[in-house]
Amino acid sequence: MLKRPSRRDVLRGTGAALAAGVVGCRRGPAIHVDRPRLTHGVQAGDVDGDRAVVWARVDRPARLRVEWDTTPRFADPRRVDGPDVDPTGDHAGVIALTGLPPGQTIFYRLVAASGRATSDAVVGRFASAPVAGATWRLAWSGDTCGQGFGIDPAYGGLRTYRAIREAEPHAFLHVGDLIYGDNPILPEVPLGGGAVWRNQTSEVLARVAESLDDFRARFAYPFDDPQVRDLAAEVAIIAQWDDHETHNNWWPGQILADDRYRERSASVLAARARQALFEWIPIGRDQRGPGTPINRVLHHGPHLDVVVVDLRSFRTATDRAGDDGAPMLGRDQAAWLVEALAGSRATWKIVACDQPLGLIIPDGDDDPTRQEGWALPGEPVRGREQELAWVLAELDRRGVDDVVWLTADVHYAAAHHYDPARARGPRFRPFWEFVAGPLHAGTFGPNPLDPTFGPEVRFQWAPPPGTGNLPPSAGLQSFGTVTLDGRTRELTVRLHGREGDVRHTVTLAPSR
Repeated sequence: MLKRPSRRDVLRGTGAALAAGVVGCRRGPAIHVDRPRLTHGVQAGDVDGDRAVVWARVDRPARLRVEWDTTPRFADPRRVDGPDVDPTGDHAGVIALTGLPPGQTIFYRLVAASGRATSDAVVGRFASAPVAGATWRLAWSGDTCGQGFGIDPAYGGLRTYRAIREAEPHAFLHVGDLIYGDNPILPEVPLGGGAVWRNQTSEVLARVAESLDDFRARFAYPFDDPQVRDLAAEVAIIAQWDDHETHNNWWPGQILADDRYRERSASVLAARARQALFEWIPIGRDQRGPGTPINRVLHHGPHLDVVVVDLRSFRTATDRAGDDGAPMLGRDQAAWLVEALAGSRATWKIVACDQPLGLIIPDGDDDPTRQEGWALPGEPVRGREQELAWVLAELDRRGVDDVVWLTADVHYAAAHHYDPARARGPRFRPFWEFVAGPLHAGTFGPNPLDPTFGPEVRFQWAPPPGTGNLPPSAGLQSFGTVTLDGRTRELTVRLHGREGDVRHTVTLAPSR
């Protein structure tokens, strides 16, 4: 198993690095220089084989530079010069690291240079891809700062991020709704019984996000909480987007019927949100252009691949979800997904899917034909379900086993098992889907299951009947972990509460 260094080792190494002059300290008279500053800590993301990216934001135009090593003392660092950052990219940038040795903790220190001045170094670390036989842990969840619940220190801030860090994962998958651009973060949210949730907020955050700067402020906001910065500095993220990065249940071409907005084009808003996402989140492939899905395959050693899909860029309108051939992935991405899974040499293939497959997710309460998710009430297979049925049938035809789907979105935790013996027609191989979240938002549910693909609830943890939109302080926030045993190749999935307590466990054996 990958040995994780202690915090004392990290601090000792950081101190040694600073003493050695990595931030430009030298003897002589003190000269006060206006130096650049890294504003929001550091992040790593998209570990993929021997590659990863690291991220930082600077308070002014500057050039980023990183050094990395496999020890916290930086005894033999490799230096990589990064990009110039400026206001066009919100002074943020990523640097690609290549040639990373497997099975190591990678320590890195980022600085920014502006003119003759250099910033203090900010140090982070992440796990490189595992070697054969190593145990590997992935955490996942979704939905941050939803329903107006922002950072309230009296209620522990964004507490679930701390619990994820304490679970010591090697990577963290944020399955969409990285922000809630459509949910203002007001100074106070009444909780009932005289209690009040008091947000750290600002004028920009207290309105819906419309301009590019509005979206940038939303992505910056979680980093005001040290629990978020600490996780980002220690665990590489895998990020995908869903709806609330832009607007609830949006689709391409939609014109919003929302009087809070001056800009009503969902596609215009989504383009701004997408730009801010790529500025603030370390994603390994540059997929900024409209019409390009934010999807990718990340290889974590010989036994685990993570396949990230994009359910936003090509979906049909919610009121056309039942139309013949209505897309969710889109034809090209559906074919890409099949090829990615069929071509994987890993024992386990995890699909990071930002919406559950079998839960009925209506778009509003007044029109049952408006459906946000894959599932449509009743039978037979129709609309978006046809696309999913094709994907599952192709995986069956090509003999693809050991596929596990991880998702969030519905604001409660669940474990679902899908079996063709219970299904209403489609042919596929049995599989599991695990639902976690929210990270920090109101809790809802449970949602009804549509029987089309034969799902069965094996576990669910949701608010009591007759309640909903419970605050994070109610204790129903959740995340999941997936642990690959490098010796047996078994996959153990656990669903955790806000404090890290285990609520449900399933251990899966490989098919061969």
